[in-house]
Amino acid sequence: MSVFCGIDWAEGHHDIALVDADGQLVAKRRILETVAGFAELTEMLAVAGDSAEAPIPVAIETPRGLLVAALRATGRRVHAINPMAVARYRERYSVARKKFDHINAMVLANILRTDAHAHRALPEDSELARAIAVLARAHQDATWRRTRVSNELRSLLREYYPAFLAAFKGQTSGLTSREARALLRIAPDPTAAARLSRPQIVAALRRSGRRRCVDDLSIQIQQALRRPHLQHPGLVEQAMGEQALALLATLDAECSNVDRLGEAVTQAFQQHPDHAVITSFPGLGDTLGARVLAEIGDDRNRFTDARAVKAYAGSAPVTRASGKSISITHRHVKNNRLAATGFSWAFMALTNHPPAREHYERRRTTGDKHPAALRHLFNRMIGQLYHCLQSGQEYDPAKAFSAQLPTAA
Repeated sequence: MSVFCGIDWAEGHHDIALVDADGQLVAKRRILETVAGFAELTEMLAVAGDSAEAPIPVAIETPRGLLVAALRATGRRVHAINPMAVARYRERYSVARKKFDHINAMVLANILRTDAHAHRALPEDSELARAIAVLARAHQDATWRRTRVSNELRSLLREYYPAFLAAFKGQTSGLTSREARALLRIAPDPTAAARLSRPQIVAALRRSGRRRCVDDLSIQIQQALRRPHLQHPGLVEQAMGEQALALLATLDAECSNVDRLGEAVTQAFQQHPDHAVITSFPGLGDTLGARVLAEIGDDRNRFTDARAVKAYAGSAPVTRASGKSISITHRHVKNNRLAATGFSWAFMALTNHPPAREHYERRRTTGDKHPAALRHLFNRMIGQLYHCLQSGQEYDPAKAFSAQLPTAA
């Protein structure tokens, strides 16, 4: 390519700069993120020699937004450059460390001119895979928000209402369960809880959707709520109850978001051609499988080999050597969403898959702590998943853990 395009992205406008192979400015312009603005950009590129056979590559500091979507629709390579990397490149052209929109656009264009080989273009994922990525990330964010609000509510209840926490201590979902939220709604403080009768508790449980063992559960809850505890003064207790109801409203909304987004991401993921391969792996259901697909995509040319996927996921260790000093540590720069999904995936696999459990135990006996052993198991399975996706075959435990199968049996 003889011309390179850099776009300094902003909320209200975008600065465009085109440079040639010698780094000379060919054209510059400021456009708006509108249909007319995008038409100006395409006209600039056409005048500079852009064509369908040889589209001019574009560098920009964000992988998202309407402008990026429109550029990707034209079939050109779009490079999303990390703003921290752009700041280091900017020091080549100025020592003042001042940021100017036009200069920043030229810096982005020159990054492609000199170091395009060091910066990966946005993957050519299918439209369905990109839709799954939106839903899976939204579901993951909603799950994290639900956990955060639940922990905040639990911290508040511990300060003035420990009887409620004791009543639902054995529940798997804890405060996020429908039964706990329904009961807290009618008894937000210990005084109100002590006055609850069994029919009121049963009615609340049934409104939450509980159908089995309602009577036994209502007896246990009533006994736990009426057990004597230390209490705040009446007015303080009521005020903290109002605060709990406010947090409960937020928790109800987040629980509803998790359920709705979970259904949407499952429905979309089941339509993808890679669904059968991904879900054939132990520990990967529709939810975790969709999150994995969302981060690695379905562009088969995105990663050169399994090592690249492992580095992207943060599961492969990084070796740093300088002189006589050598250190091997886990990666801090990684895809945090995929890394978080990987830990859940590895934990579910070792819980339900004997060969994976054997691999985990073997790592523990060699001295690995729990996080390191989980990360090593995830590192092995993400490489196997890459191979299966490239070859189109499903998971085979005889090949994946051939050495561990006799021991696990």
